[in-house]
Amino acid sequence: MCLFTAFSCSTFAQADFQGKAYYESKTTAEMPDFGGRQMSDEQKKRIEERMKSLFEKTYILSFNRSESIYKEEEKLAAPSSSGGRGFRGPGDLSAGPKYKNIKTNQVIVDQEFFGKQFLIKDSLPKLVWKMQNESKQIGQYTCFKATAVKLVSGTDITSFRGPKRGEEEDKSKEEENVAPREVTVTAWYTPQIPVNQGPDDYWGLPGLILEVSTDKTTILCSKIVLNAKDDTEIKIPTKGKVVTQEEYTEIATKKMAELRESFSGRGPGGGGRR
Repeated sequence: MCLFTAFSCSTFAQADFQGKAYYESKTTAEMPDFGGRQMSDEQKKRIEERMKSLFEKTYILSFNRSESIYKEEEKLAAPSSSGGRGFRGPGDLSAGPKYKNIKTNQVIVDQEFFGKQFLIKDSLPKLVWKMQNESKQIGQYTCFKATAVKLVSGTDITSFRGPKRGEEEDKSKEEENVAPREVTVTAWYTPQIPVNQGPDDYWGLPGLILEVSTDKTTILCSKIVLNAKDDTEIKIPTKGKVVTQEEYTEIATKKMAELRESFSGRGPGGGGRR
């Protein structure tokens, strides 16, 4: 991996210190029995391939000493061979721009969910980091390891688990699959860039987080630009119905349960086994 930095000699002395970090995010999508008996192996394979491409994305974290905005790098969308019909994948569930303000302890997320626009406003999610006695090089930076435990919502599509064989009619298993669960977060941060920012929800370490692994997802920094001639723009999201994270999770959990019932053939018009 080639990780480089462009910066001025007085980088860290500047009061308006700012930068951009580019991250590659990859998620393993494993759904061997997704869709139950209503879906052929070939259909499942096509879905897994589509989800793989959807889960391999590039993000940009624009940051200064107190604020950051994390959003997907804009790219031209590939034309759909299905003409817009059929399985769309988890695009509707992907988070939009995510703004974090460490001074005000606030996070604001521009979130589209199945055609509806939400503006999630809440306190920053706080992880209890445990410093580990390990280090490694990421590009030119010396990074140190930290771990934490976090709750993953069942509405998080990167952790969504379809029913396993024989579970199609087991309601308790469905509830288990959408219920929050604990996962271990492993982060690598560098004190060489002394801001406690990071990609996605992650922050709170004594240095920029360059790599995060949790559950099935790995986010790795590939490029850093510090104090470029062009100012780093951090725009606070403003569009959408304002909800708290708890309110949004309740809405999304209900919709995900309906989605699961639809795939298992028990939703409205789904039929199911006779």
